[in-house]
Amino acid sequence: MTETKLVPVFDGHNDTLLQLYRSPEPDKEKLFMQGAPANWHIDLPRAKKGGFAGGMFAIFPPPPEKSGGPVPAMPGGDEKLPPELPMDEARVSTLAMASILFRLERAGALKICRKAADIRAAMAAGTIAAVFHIEGVEAIDPELALLDVLHAAGLRSLGPVWSRANAFGTGVPFRFPSSPDIGPGLTDAGKALVRACNRLGIMVDLSHLNEKGFRDVAAISIAPLVATHSNVHAISASARNLTDWQLGAIRETRGMVGLNFARGFLRPDGSMMRDADLDTMLRHIDVLLEKVGEDGVGLGSDFDGAQIPSAIGDVSGLPRLIAAFAAHGYGSELIEKIAWKNWIRVLERTIG
Repeated sequence: MTETKLVPVFDGHNDTLLQLYRSPEPDKEKLFMQGAPANWHIDLPRAKKGGFAGGMFAIFPPPPEKSGGPVPAMPGGDEKLPPELPMDEARVSTLAMASILFRLERAGALKICRKAADIRAAMAAGTIAAVFHIEGVEAIDPELALLDVLHAAGLRSLGPVWSRANAFGTGVPFRFPSSPDIGPGLTDAGKALVRACNRLGIMVDLSHLNEKGFRDVAAISIAPLVATHSNVHAISASARNLTDWQLGAIRETRGMVGLNFARGFLRPDGSMMRDADLDTMLRHIDVLLEKVGEDGVGLGSDFDGAQIPSAIGDVSGLPRLIAAFAAHGYGSELIEKIAWKNWIRVLERTIG
């Protein structure tokens, strides 16, 4: 019996480095390479089983009061923004997770990719292609001195904010139902950060940014607009999802949206506590294809950072989503675009 060839998936967002950072296991490389706990979403054995070719490996500096717990939940209701995180505290966790990423590369678990060509080469070699990403840049000073250092170390993608305020801008709370039009736009430091990212070749991720901040980036940036892990607000009215105006702005720049697998950002009722099925995911993809176009839609799972539909479970379940695309009538070329080609295209235009 011939084994079905896996469609490779390059994914817009995961929080696996945070899981490794929080783990009491001292040998982080062994944990990732030989098998993480069953409730995690990504490790090397499961990645190979699921056709996971790589993606943006996020560094998220967690709130100190939750440093020993799970990734912050995403409830419905009138959720408030978490407090701002001091720069010194953010630097401790940010640099520690960066160190884990570098150690994984030295151990042969993955390849840190600084150019789109590096991603292609890693995929051709069967090595996980990791793009160094920061989600919430509280570790970076407003003068941007650390940005230069991190860029030299391999940083190629960042989200100026997580769902809280910082020196650069304001994120959206995990509020449902809610517009993303919450709070002020980018600060002067935030505008300087966007210009510096354009100059250095660092992709700017809009996923957690509020609407005024989004508009500021759209007015300033010369790069494609990208939301690595966000969904359709018209289907699930979370503040974290994208409105028709935002999707149109992304399309105008030939940008990119990665489908977030988090249940609460998929479900029309915004519930994280109830499962979401593959049909709901397909409904979001259909609208994204309509609003952004076939060249602007990919996957942004939020593996190891969210409650994932049980039909997928973890990274080893990605072939079930690919099969659902085929059953839904997507052709092989469109499936490959969504699975990995579109991410390579937008990264060629942002990081080079």
